[in-house]
Amino acid sequence: MSFDPTKLFAVGVSPAERPQPSPRFSFVGGNNDADNVPVAGLAEAAVTVLGREGPSLATYGLGGSPLGYEPLREFVAGSLGSRANTMVHPDDVLITSGSLQALDLVNKVVTEPGDVVIVEQATYGGMLSRLRARGVDYVGVELDNDGIIPQALEATIEGLKQAGRHPKYVYTIPTVQNPTGSVMPVERRRHILEIARRHGVLIFEDDCYADLIWDGERPPTIRSLDDVGGHVVFCGSFSKSVAPALRVGYLVADWAMLGPMLGLKTDAGSGALEQMVLAEYSPQNFDHHVAQLSAVLRNKAQVMADAVTQNFGDTVSFTFPKGGIFLWLEFLNGLNTSHYVEAAAKQGIQFNPGSEWSVDPAWGSTRMRLCFGQPSTETISQGVALLAETMGR
Repeated sequence: MSFDPTKLFAVGVSPAERPQPSPRFSFVGGNNDADNVPVAGLAEAAVTVLGREGPSLATYGLGGSPLGYEPLREFVAGSLGSRANTMVHPDDVLITSGSLQALDLVNKVVTEPGDVVIVEQATYGGMLSRLRARGVDYVGVELDNDGIIPQALEATIEGLKQAGRHPKYVYTIPTVQNPTGSVMPVERRRHILEIARRHGVLIFEDDCYADLIWDGERPPTIRSLDDVGGHVVFCGSFSKSVAPALRVGYLVADWAMLGPMLGLKTDAGSGALEQMVLAEYSPQNFDHHVAQLSAVLRNKAQVMADAVTQNFGDTVSFTFPKGGIFLWLEFLNGLNTSHYVEAAAKQGIQFNPGSEWSVDPAWGSTRMRLCFGQPSTETISQGVALLAETMGR
C-alpha cells in the first residue's frame, strides 16, 4: 500500500502551487525596481554593524527588547515624526516580519470567527484572504479618488449595527492606496476618524506605500490626528521603500493593544540582522533613497499609463496614481479581466484581475491591477502592447 501524505492534512489545508519561473512580462506582486535597491549602502551598513554588534546575535532578540532592535524603532519613530507629522515613542513600535505579520497580529487580537470588519471596496488582496481564513466577514465601503467616502462609511456602519453587528475595525490604506494609488486629503482623514470614534470602531491604518508618494506632500497619518488616543493602530513597512526581501515591517499602537500583540508574536523575534542593517543604513540615507526611488517609479508609471492609453484607447479608464507601484484599470466595455489570465500567461504575461483585489468580485471583474515597480520601461511598453493584443485590442 502506497503512502498518501495528503491524508494527513488538516481540514481546510490547500497546498500551494509549485513555484514557476517568473514570466517575461510580470505585472503582479509588490516587487520593486532592482536597480534601485541600495545594495552598496546596505553592504557597508552590514559590515559596520556586524563589526560593532555582531556578538549580540548570540542571543534571541539581540538581548534587548522583544519589541525589536531599539535603534531601528528609534528610527521609525523619528521618521514618522519628520515625514508624516506623527509623534511616536520608540516603545510604541513593534518590529514585525513584514507587514503581513502585522495584519495577522491585529486580526488575532481584535477579531474572532464570525466577526465583521469594514474594508475599502478595492483593497489589498492579502488582507481579504487572511480575513476569510480566520472566518471573519468583511463589508466594502465605496471609494472615490480621495479614498473612503465618509457618507458611505457612516451608512455602512449604521447598516451593520441595524443588523445587530458591530464592526471590529475599519481597514484603510489612506496614503498611496493599494490598488488605486490615491491619497486621502487631511480633512477627509479627520472626517473618517470622527465617524469611527463616534461609533466606537477601531481604525486599522496601513501605510506601507506612503514613503513612495510623488504627487504632493505626504499627509499626516490618521493616527496623528487621534488626539484622544486609542482609536487607530498603524502599520508600515520597509519592503516597498528599501527591499521586499528584507521582510521588515512595524506596528504602532498604544500598549493596551501592543502588549497582547507582542504576546501573540511567537516567532522568537523578527530577523535581527535585517533590523541591525536597516538601523545602521537609514538615518543618513533613507530620505535620499526614497526620493530617488520615487522619481524612478513616477517615470515608470508614466510609461505604463502612456502604453495603456496607446494600446487600449478609450476602452479603459484610470486615474494616474499619486505614488506607489500600481496602475488600476477599469474596462468600460464590461470586459471580464479574469477571462484573460490564462491566455496572457501563454504569452508570458502576468497581471492581477480586479476580482482578486475587490470585496465584490463582480464589481472588480472589469478591473485590473498592473505593477510597474520591477519591469524596465522597455518591458512595460512591450508587455502592455502584447497584453492589449492578447485581449483583442
